[in-house]
This record gives sequence, structure tokens and C-alpha cells, in this order.
Amino acid sequence: MNRRHTKVALLIGCMFTASISLAETFPDPLLTTPGTPEVTSQGLQADGYSLGVSAYSYGYALVRMERVIRDYTDVPSPKPATSYRAPLNNIGWARELATPEAKDMPTANNDTLYMSSVVVLDQPYVFEVPDTKNRYYVVNVFNMWQEIEKYIGKRTTGTKAGKFVLVPPNWKGDIPKSMTRIDVSTNKVWLWGRLQVKQGEEMSPIHKLQDQFKLTTLDGKPSSIKSLPPMPEIKGDEFGFFKHLSFALQQNDIKSADEALFAQYERFGLTKDSFDPNKMSKDMKQGLLKGLEDAPKAVVSSFASTAAIRQGWTWVTGLDSFGYNYPLRSMIAGPYLGGNGEKEAIYPIRYTDSNNEILSGQNDYVLKFNQVPPVGEFWSLTMYNADDKMLIKNDLKRYKVGSDTIGLKIKENGSFEIPISHLQPEGEFSDNWLPAPSEDFYIILRMYSPNDAILEGRYILPQVEKTQ
Repeated sequence: MNRRHTKVALLIGCMFTASISLAETFPDPLLTTPGTPEVTSQGLQADGYSLGVSAYSYGYALVRMERVIRDYTDVPSPKPATSYRAPLNNIGWARELATPEAKDMPTANNDTLYMSSVVVLDQPYVFEVPDTKNRYYVVNVFNMWQEIEKYIGKRTTGTKAGKFVLVPPNWKGDIPKSMTRIDVSTNKVWLWGRLQVKQGEEMSPIHKLQDQFKLTTLDGKPSSIKSLPPMPEIKGDEFGFFKHLSFALQQNDIKSADEALFAQYERFGLTKDSFDPNKMSKDMKQGLLKGLEDAPKAVVSSFASTAAIRQGWTWVTGLDSFGYNYPLRSMIAGPYLGGNGEKEAIYPIRYTDSNNEILSGQNDYVLKFNQVPPVGEFWSLTMYNADDKMLIKNDLKRYKVGSDTIGLKIKENGSFEIPISHLQPEGEFSDNWLPAPSEDFYIILRMYSPNDAILEGRYILPQVEKTQ
């Protein structure tokens, strides 16, 4: 052995000795885990599992948006009055408030008329809004990751007439000075709007106001894009989600901040251009499928890890900027699609009573408010079926109680109660009754333009007390 080889051998020996020393000082199972076939099999399953949970949490919002924009541009005939669907690059408005029959949107409110418009930005589009004469409205500009890029409406841009230009990525050009430029990060956007309607209000003037919202190309020429390509058929396909994710990624760019994360998914065959499950070993497939099965649970649990619990209410913030909290982004994109950030509206959710028992129509409850929620606009308490997250039928056709509820009973000191029960209650606040189903339910307290007392937690939310 020559002198150079001797030095290399000594160096390797020193490194080996150092690793043994470290292993003895600090627990390090990697140094002692054998590379046997059994361990390799278990490792591939674990790798597939972790990648499956990660990829689902990361990509669900994009897949959901690609699915939704196809649903919302598929207009039924006849079109229900509660539907806001519209052809591509057009505006659709619901003409009536949501009811239990309105199935497009889970957890729909009963306070506003919804607006939807899916826009393919092959060129800039002008979104024109009328003077709503101080009537509350908001239109969220969502990118394809279900992230809000801009609010247009009373809180941010006022209620005067205006024109807003939606500018696609990398577009070069000038827009008129009389218009407001909005640069967006994806080549498709979803405009999701709300227009306040008070209980018992005459609808004809509101319909005329809706008709004054316009969407046109900047140059005035109609777009040549009339439809979206269909998503792949995945019925019965165990890897159907990843096929849809692959399709969605071919339509949308991967953010530069996500490139390192996304590169990991190549280990199970997912790239920017395709998904090939045959590139996986049998063990990795097994782990990936188990991860895909458990991933929705990881997404749902994001509420527990990121939301605050105030007086028993689940209080979620951060919808204006998800950052790297992809499980929360996916959770909002799912059952809470289109949710506002907390400055626009806050949505405390309640699943249990003061004894931490699941809310059920088999019981009677009461919510005691010390004061009316301190909001800049309005508030409402709405009930949903625990299974499908839809509004609940009742003979009174009352789906919420709120600041516009006709006959709402409030004491001189500002306190009031809302009884919740399957059967109509008696007593001082019986007119404030919120009908419950016979089965499990949950409630959302919507507060539009909440003040600092709400946002900072100084406003005490009412408990949900079982009375029977």
C-alpha cells in the first residue's frame, strides 16, 4: 500500500470511529438499521405513505379548483334561482338566497346572493362593478390554488362604480388610467362574489343591480376560448386523485417556492408532465394508497393544529395567506370553498355544546349573547347538517338567525338569546328560534367586517348550553 492509500485508509478509519463514537453518545438508529429485504420493504411502504399524505395535502386545492370551475361553468337548464353557474368568461348570479335544495356550495350562507365567474386569462379582462349605493358586496379574486389575490368590494374598494383589469402572468401592455390593474399569478381565476340581501327585501331592484356587473376583454373582442378540456375519467381508479393532480399541473405552473417539495413526488411517478404509477414498486404503491386513504384525515386535522378554540368555538384565521400550511389550504378549498379572510368576515364554527358533547336535534339548546356582535356590516347564526354540510329543511324556512331577522328580540341592555331545538320553543325569546333537525348538526356564526374586539378575542362568544 502506498503512502496516499495509507492516508485514505486512516481517514476512513477515523470517520468510522467517529460515527461509532457518535452512535454511542446519541441514539441514532440509522447507523444500526440493516438494509435487509424486510427493512427495505417496510421503508418503501413508509416512504410511499408519507409522500401520499404530503402530495394530497399539497395538491388538493388545485385539483378541487379544476373540478369546481368545470362544475360551475356547466349550466343546467332550467337554471335554479339559487344557482350562480355561468358559461366560461361570463358572470353568473344566484337570484335567490341559498336553500337546502342548493347543493353546489357546502356551508352556503343565507345572507347574500352568490356570484361566480370562471375566467381564462388568455388576455386581460375588465371586471366592471356598479355603484351599489353603500350596499355590502365583496368579490374575491381566487387563483387556481384557492388563494385570494384581491378583494373587490365595500371594505377595500368602496361601493362606487369601478373597473378592474385582471392581468395574466407575464402580460406586457398598458391599461387605461381610469381602470385599476390587478396582476394575478395563474392563467385562470375564479371570481366569487357576495351581495347582501336583507330578509323580506324586494328582489327586483337587486336583480337590476346584479345585471350591472360586467365582464369583458380589455380590447373588446370576444375570447376564442369557449370551454375547458374535460378532466380524465377516474371512476374505479385507485390512483384517480393523482391522475387529476397530474392533469391540473399540466394546466398550471408549479410555484418556484414549491419546486423542491414537488420534486420529491417523482419517487412515485408524479412529474409536471405525467403520472406513471408503474414506476413504483409494489411496496411503495401499498404505502401510497394507505397515505391517500389517510390524507383527508390529516387535512381535516389542520383545524386542530392551526385554529384557535375560543369559548368552545373553532376559530380559523389565516385564509388571506396560507403560507406553507397546505393542509389548511386544502381544508378551506374543500368544505369551506370560497371563504373570506378574517378582516372581511370571520366564521367561528361550533360542533359541540358546553359539555363537549356533539350537537344533536335530540336535545334543546340556548345561546346567550351578552351583546350584539360588534361588526361593521351584519352577522348571522346558520345551521348545517353534520353529514353533508348543507342547509337544513324546516317548516319555518328559517335557515339562520341574524341582524336582519324580522322580529328579532333584543333586550334594552343589548343581550338576547337564540334557542335551538327541533320543536318550536316557548318563552321570551321564542321568536329568535333557530330550527334544528332531528339528527346531528353544527352551527357557524358569521360576522361580516368584524371589529378589533372580535379579531383580538375581547368579544366573548356565547356558550351553547343544553336545556333539555
